[in-house]
Amino acid sequence: MSAHEGAGASGRRVAAVRLRPRSALVLAVASLAGLVMFAWPLLVPAGAALAGSASAPLLFALVLPVLVAVVLAELADGGIDVSALALLGVLSAVNAGLRVLGAGLVGVETVFFLLVLAGRVLGPGFGFVLGCTSLFASALLTAGVGPWLPFQMVAAGWVGLGAGLLPQRPRGRAEVLLLAGYGVVAAFGFGLLMNLWGWPLATAGTGISYVAGDALADNLGRLLLYSALTSLGWDAGRAVTTAVAVLVVGPAVLGGLRRVVRRASFSVAPATPAPAPGRADGSGRMGP
Repeated sequence: MSAHEGAGASGRRVAAVRLRPRSALVLAVASLAGLVMFAWPLLVPAGAALAGSASAPLLFALVLPVLVAVVLAELADGGIDVSALALLGVLSAVNAGLRVLGAGLVGVETVFFLLVLAGRVLGPGFGFVLGCTSLFASALLTAGVGPWLPFQMVAAGWVGLGAGLLPQRPRGRAEVLLLAGYGVVAAFGFGLLMNLWGWPLATAGTGISYVAGDALADNLGRLLLYSALTSLGWDAGRAVTTAVAVLVVGPAVLGGLRRVVRRASFSVAPATPAPAPGRADGSGRMGP
């Protein structure tokens, strides 16, 4: 059995994009800032300057790409090698093409199942980057570029990140069921986040409108009602499509991705520390 096969069997996490402490901190801070940019309608008090501002989502749409660029630059700085970069390009192109297949069909969203599987096998850092690049590439193909795109990229990045952070122990059928269940939760979560971004712009003067500075529970109730009335069918279709794809082709794709990992020799976390100078390494030779 190869080293990487043993690593996979023992439950250690593969890291095609390594999350060093500084990278993890940057990703965490940027994710927190992104979450605030999504959830600001639920957080601002009535007297705040941001409350009731119709331009806030558009302003955040300008700021969020800067945060994404900072995170991607940090992850790429010593944390991604040529093999991982090539695989990222291939999977981003495949995912963009898969999304085109579902364009125009209500609830058929084919981009998330591969994102979940790749995040699972290749690690949370790779999953986050793949989510961002997949949505960006597919937006270029489908003319879907707009102020919503940075929010879609970050939300999809979180889907891939979460898949990479799932427990590593389950294998076989249990692993596929775990990923299918995660895909359902992630599909509805993605839809809710995107509804939260557009909600203050879309419902002025209706019974499900955002009310600036209203109580959190009241605004949250209106948001859930808005989501149920406007996008539940789309979200349910996305969840079903993702779960079915994971159940049907998931085992084959997982196996293929793990073969790629073994051949590409990506790092495995926790990594084995390098031998100290003057001490014997694993082959019995002395270090330099």
